[in-house]
Amino acid sequence: MRRMRMHIHPTRTAVAAVLALAVSGCSLVGTGDDESASDPGGGGDEAGGTVVLVTHDSFYLPEELVADFERESGYDLEQRAGGDAGALTSQLVLNTDSPIGDVAFGVDNTFGSRALEADVFEPTDLEAPAGVEQNALPGDDEGALVAVDTGNVCVNVDTTWFAERDLDAPETLDDLTDPAYEGLFVTPGATTSSPGFAFLLTTIAAYGDDWQDYWEDLLDNDAKVVKGWEDAYQVDFTQGGGKGDRPVVTSYDSSPAFTVDGGGGTTTRALLDTCYEQVEYAGVLRGADNPEGARAVVEWLVSPAVQEALPSSMYVYPAVEGTELPAEWADLTERPSDPWSVDPDEIDANRDEWLQEWNELVSR
Repeated sequence: MRRMRMHIHPTRTAVAAVLALAVSGCSLVGTGDDESASDPGGGGDEAGGTVVLVTHDSFYLPEELVADFERESGYDLEQRAGGDAGALTSQLVLNTDSPIGDVAFGVDNTFGSRALEADVFEPTDLEAPAGVEQNALPGDDEGALVAVDTGNVCVNVDTTWFAERDLDAPETLDDLTDPAYEGLFVTPGATTSSPGFAFLLTTIAAYGDDWQDYWEDLLDNDAKVVKGWEDAYQVDFTQGGGKGDRPVVTSYDSSPAFTVDGGGGTTTRALLDTCYEQVEYAGVLRGADNPEGARAVVEWLVSPAVQEALPSSMYVYPAVEGTELPAEWADLTERPSDPWSVDPDEIDANRDEWLQEWNELVSR
């Protein structure tokens, strides 16, 4: 199946759908030690005080890593969660003139162009490790966003479920509309979930102007749309925590590493022809109270210790080349060689229209 870059022009009646979620804050760990601190952010003797990191809700790193950062940098790290990637981006855009933190992590390549257009970030001036520049957001000529992790949103199947029923699992997007798989697929919504939006973009990249026809066929085949990834994977999916009744789900290419059976194998598989490339970024917020601390956080996020922790902490691949992966990732996961993508400018120009049209389809 040929990969294609879409060129779809926006309409003048595109609807602005901006999410505004309240942001709550909490201190993560301890206090800094200015006398013994080194300064990964380049602040020298001025290092210290609180630096506010705004993230999406799925951000997590081990407390010992946070403590190490605070001790070595002299900064106290405070985290504020702002919803998923879309909601986080909307918060940053709405507060461009009065930033809600010093540094942000979690804006991805599906929303990054919106943040750049609104001038949310300032250049980070980071000497990036190998792999980071290769994942730069197209159009980010000033280097405002620094790639921290990568991954692919892919349809996953419960191989055990299909084997027990002597039924071939689906392999392609087209297969999901086959009556043989009626009522078996669950996906998070495009308006309420970043992986759900990534799956929508997959169908737009694959089917072009016919993407709505594809979604009509998908819904006619009793595909289920739920609010978020947690609802789809952990409740409705047959291999999720809730042991649901749907063996096909929108998730990630890394997901098979977390469905290990008693023999050390995996009970699920990502369908590599259904994957959409995703990159998550960090950046210094323009007008930040503590820009030096913000740069220290960005540098920390691409440091070896954090990069090595990303797979087990957030189920994503590190952006820095040469970072060692957990053994089970090498054995149980496979990455697509040619994932789907849509140019960020195309997404920015058409996002609201696409989401309105998609919402009308699933609301019928």
